[in-house]
Amino acid sequence: MFESLSKNLEKAIKSLKGQGRITEINIAATIKEIRRSLVQADVHYKVAKQVTDAIKQKAIGANVIASISPGQLFTKLVQDALTDLMGGMHTEVRLAGNPAIILLAGLQGAGKTTLAGKLAHYYQKKNKSPLLVACDVYRPAAADQLKTLGEQLNVSVYTEPETKNPYTIAQNAIQEAKHKAMDLIIVDTAGRLAIDETMMQEIRMLKEALKPSETLFVVDAMAGQEAVSTAQAFNEQLNFDGVVLTKLDGDARGGAALSIRSMVHKPIKFISTGEKMQDLDLFHPDRMASRILGMGDVISFVERAEEIYNEEQQRSLQQKIKTNQFNLEDLAKQIRQIKKMGNLKDIISMLPGLGNAMPDLPLEDDLFKSCEVIIDSMTPGERQNPPIIDRSRRERIARGSGKTVQEINQLLKQFDMIYKMMKKVHKQGPNLFARLPGFLKKGR
Repeated sequence: MFESLSKNLEKAIKSLKGQGRITEINIAATIKEIRRSLVQADVHYKVAKQVTDAIKQKAIGANVIASISPGQLFTKLVQDALTDLMGGMHTEVRLAGNPAIILLAGLQGAGKTTLAGKLAHYYQKKNKSPLLVACDVYRPAAADQLKTLGEQLNVSVYTEPETKNPYTIAQNAIQEAKHKAMDLIIVDTAGRLAIDETMMQEIRMLKEALKPSETLFVVDAMAGQEAVSTAQAFNEQLNFDGVVLTKLDGDARGGAALSIRSMVHKPIKFISTGEKMQDLDLFHPDRMASRILGMGDVISFVERAEEIYNEEQQRSLQQKIKTNQFNLEDLAKQIRQIKKMGNLKDIISMLPGLGNAMPDLPLEDDLFKSCEVIIDSMTPGERQNPPIIDRSRRERIARGSGKTVQEINQLLKQFDMIYKMMKKVHKQGPNLFARLPGFLKKGR
């Protein structure tokens, strides 16, 4: 979402490279360009001015030490300003009470129902026992959608199809959760407009009745400045505890993510970056600022990888590389593991330098699908011993996968390159990947 802003900020900061020191004169154009970039990204003008004024004030008074260039120092000042703009530090979701209750509110189409499933999946991994509650009594498909998500996640869903009173449903759900010893209730509510007083009164009364430990306002990040004004209107009515930004994998300019904290004075607690249940992250302002500036977010990358790869899998992979046994079957497994980490664009943006270096590549979720189809069309022997794949076998694999021989050749060539690269990394340090998560955690 922030590709355009990232490029423009990088371009603006580059103008300081080669300067001996920071002065009011040589940063004037840079400050102006940063402000323009923020406004173009749909950041509110007052917020953009506030941020750039703060950067300018700190930059002029900053001392440039010998080992750091003015450009590097200025990048750090911009990163700090963006971090402060988005809240400074991560704010935890409060889960008080037994059961704890999370109430979701927002406009229709913001993604509340999908988010309810994602939150259930997230807290399942935290050893919580969630119950999804369908309190959207106006959209017939809402309860069905929630039940489908519950089946996928093996999470209980409470519905009362004949009841049109969300308070009754919610109160009965609490009793159900207590009876079944569930410690978390996630309440999906109907989408409503801030100008619809009847609907707003309903959500206010629902909040008063449930007394949730956390009320989250769910907003579509692609809504731009409208998202900010909607958040302000909902906050006046509900006094919610935090914001969840959905559809952050979209192509919008992303200014809402930068403006909403400053304008509403409520923390962003989660961001949703795709349609899969695992595409939900805690919001860390400092990490997001790094990603916007093209510096990546290695800590979040490692945290996701740790959820997918355990130590036994790491050791097994390292042993296969060490003993020259890594094959196409292993490659297919690695592809499936990478896909479990979430949206590919989001993953790439976490790696320093890669987000801006590959802006035009088709980084869609089905990018690896062709590779999987080809590998699945091979015999077990071919997958385990790629060198035996001669021309006749390639022609057969091409027919079976619906691909061309050239595409088979390309995959085998890519496998060879990946294998050589992994061998090289292993020689540099066989326990590199195992040590990385702990090293990064120590540096937090």
